[in-house]
Amino acid sequence: MARKRRYDDGCAASHALDLVGERWALLVVRELLFGPKRFTDLRMGLPGASPNVLAQRLREMEEAGVTRRRKLPPPAATWVYELTTWGRELEPVITALGRWGVRSPSLRHDAALSSDSLMLALKTMFDPELADGLTIDLGLRMGEDTFRVQLSAGVIQIRRGETDQPDAIVETAPATLNALLWEDRGLDDAIASGDVRLSGSHERVERFLRLFPSPEPAMQRKRP
Repeated sequence: MARKRRYDDGCAASHALDLVGERWALLVVRELLFGPKRFTDLRMGLPGASPNVLAQRLREMEEAGVTRRRKLPPPAATWVYELTTWGRELEPVITALGRWGVRSPSLRHDAALSSDSLMLALKTMFDPELADGLTIDLGLRMGEDTFRVQLSAGVIQIRRGETDQPDAIVETAPATLNALLWEDRGLDDAIASGDVRLSGSHERVERFLRLFPSPEPAMQRKRP
């Protein structure tokens, strides 16, 4: 196994990159922000990472204290990976990178997004001023992934799992949700085509989808 490269620099930022700067490490953090996952679930969220590389990253991150591995109680009785309390402190780092990266003129808007990356994008792009007066308890189902999105008093909270008494439930695919949020696709059109199944308040969902405006792209340097 190749020896892990290190910066050997006394700067705390360089040390942080020693811990989570290797390829796929921060994306592992992204995939675990909303709760534990099995190795197979991580593979689905990170299809570009080979099983060996992903396993190596998880070992390194566990040794660093960023993640941990534990066995769920019966009846599940399966091993999952999750962030430690310290590892969860990386969330504002991830969201700040997202806010910075979304302004890149070279961002590929046609590339696939995992369900977790979409949920993180919601937290990253949320504009509380546009949410004035809106409260919603929303269930989002995308294949095997289910999330509860709560919005109240200008604060958005997202966690993995079902909601008991939702105002609305939206069932769709990540690509469709992405189009509804940032590609100007209409909710009624998506429902009519069968790409979205909606139960509950159509009006609240329609307004919810408008709370995540894209920022202006950064100025692209002109070539001389």
